[in-house]
Amino acid sequence: MHRSVFELGGRDPASIALAIVAEIQAHLHGKRHGQALDRNTAASSLHVVLLAAGSSSRFGSPKQLADIAGRPMLARTLDTVPQLERRHPVTVVLGADGELLEPLVRNVSAHVAFNPDHAQGMASSIRAGLAHAPFDVRGALIALADQVAVTADDLRQLVLRWEQQPDHIVAAMYDDTIGVPAIFPADLFRELAELTGDRGARVLLSRYPERVIGVPMPSAAQDIDTPGDLPVGTLS
Repeated sequence: MHRSVFELGGRDPASIALAIVAEIQAHLHGKRHGQALDRNTAASSLHVVLLAAGSSSRFGSPKQLADIAGRPMLARTLDTVPQLERRHPVTVVLGADGELLEPLVRNVSAHVAFNPDHAQGMASSIRAGLAHAPFDVRGALIALADQVAVTADDLRQLVLRWEQQPDHIVAAMYDDTIGVPAIFPADLFRELAELTGDRGARVLLSRYPERVIGVPMPSAAQDIDTPGDLPVGTLS
């Protein structure tokens, strides 16, 4: 298990630290591989990473504050997480307009991770969120703040399916594609951290198709990029 920084793939202090943690997690995962996992053990070590660091350049103003059925978008998305069966640790990744959004996160006792490199793309935000995962976490649920139609029931289905096979990737299926929200096992954290630019976690879905379990989730197809994407009287 003793490997150099260069072998771990770290290129800066943050990614080096995450690579080391991921290596430990992979080691622990390997020791348990092939053994039956208690359902409670799997569920209790899930970490939620909500990405909300974008600059909203196409929206024209901080879209995370846009009104969705009487609630700011980010607050509405955060409402779904506490409705899961267990209290999972939550990290919200903020970047642009972080000072405006932070109070919404603090109100629900979630952890804030500021991503100073948010302009480099989604990969940097995934890396920032995973850096705050507990050392013994077994999986990470990655979700987007602008997927406003995704419900707590949708997330529950992902979690329930992942609990059955926690060494797999469990991802939403919609519009003839598969993507986030998705749960990734800890042994893939290092590869997630090595993504660059605006390449999201979907890269790993293509890399490991044999490990991917799709869960139908039509609601995940709706995300908000422009004011024209805002729902009108369809969400409650």
